[in-house]
Amino acid sequence: MLSLILGIESSCDETAAAVIKEGRTVLSSIVSSQIEVHREYGGVVPELASRKHVEKILPVLREALTKAGVTLSDIDGIAVTQGPGLIGCLMVGISTAKAVSFSLGAPLVGVDHLEAHLAASYLEYDISFPFVGLVVSGGHTSLYLVKNHTEFELLGKTRDDAAGEAFDKAAKLLGLGYPGGVEIDRLSREGDARAIHFPRPFNTTDSFDFSFSGIKTALVYYLKKNPNPNQQQLKDICASYQEAIVETLVQKTLRAATSHNIKTVVIAGGVACNSRLRELARERFEQEGISLLIPSPRYCTDNAAMIGALGFYRFQKGERSELNLNPYSTSRPRYIRGRGLVSH
Repeated sequence: MLSLILGIESSCDETAAAVIKEGRTVLSSIVSSQIEVHREYGGVVPELASRKHVEKILPVLREALTKAGVTLSDIDGIAVTQGPGLIGCLMVGISTAKAVSFSLGAPLVGVDHLEAHLAASYLEYDISFPFVGLVVSGGHTSLYLVKNHTEFELLGKTRDDAAGEAFDKAAKLLGLGYPGGVEIDRLSREGDARAIHFPRPFNTTDSFDFSFSGIKTALVYYLKKNPNPNQQQLKDICASYQEAIVETLVQKTLRAATSHNIKTVVIAGGVACNSRLRELARERFEQEGISLLIPSPRYCTDNAAMIGALGFYRFQKGERSELNLNPYSTSRPRYIRGRGLVSH
C-alpha cells in the first residue's frame, strides 16, 4: 500500500509541497507565496510566476521533507498538479515530480487542481458521499457532484469571469490593493450590503452555470455615474458588490444540492476564505438541513496537501501517470492510456 505521498503544486503563484500520510494526516505543508512579486502589477504575471517557481521549488520541497521528518527514499508516490493553470508554472512542478519519480522508481499521478480543492475536505472531515462541491477561486467557479473520493461530475461552471476574478477586477476599478478579494472583504464589514443593487445573473434559471462579467460591468457604469466615492460610500459599494457575488454562489449551490437531494455541501478554493460567503452559506444551508463543510483557510488557498490527499486516493484506485505526462491549462482532458495521462 502506498502510504506516504509527496504532493507538488505550482499551478499559479504559489509554490507548494506537502507530505501526506494515508490521505488524511498532513506531516508537512509548505507554501511559498508570490503575492509581493505580483502586487505592483495588480495580478499574476505568468512569466514572473514561472521564474519564481524555478527558484523556489527545490527549497520548498526540501523544507517539506525536513518538516515531515522523512527523506525522499521514504516517499511511496508523487502526486502533482497537472492542470488547470498557467502552463509555464505547471511545467515546473510536473518536471520536478517526474524527476523525483524517475530517480526513486516511485509511481507518479497527475491530479486535477479543481478536484483537489474539494479533496482538501478529506484532510479535516469524515466525508459522507455523495456531496455537492463548489470550487470558487481567482480563476475558477465550478459546481460538482462528488460521488466518491475520486469521481467528480461537473454540474456547472463560469461562462466568463470567475468569482475571484470579479473581486480582483472590482478592486482594481476601486483603486484598492492586491489581492483584491481580501481588500473588498475587509471594507465590506463596515458597509451596507443593501445600499446598491447589483445583478444576480442566472439566479432564476435551472442552469448551474455562473456568470460574473455582468456584475463587473454594472460596477463600471455605477462608478461612471458616481465617481470619487468617499470612504463610507466605498465601503457600501464593496459590501453591495460582495453580497451580489456571494448570494449568487450560495443560491446556485443550494439549488444544486436540493435538486440532487444531497445533504452535504463542501465549499473550497481561495474565495472560500471570504467571511461573508462563510456566514451566508452557513445560515442558508442550516435552514435547509444541509451540512456545510469548508476547509480551514490554509487548505482553501492553493496548497500541496490537497494534491497529496487526492493523489493518495487515485493511487488506491490503481491510477498511475506516465513520465510523458503533460499539463493542461483549462479543462481536464479525457484519460487516455499511453499518452502521458492516467493509466490503470
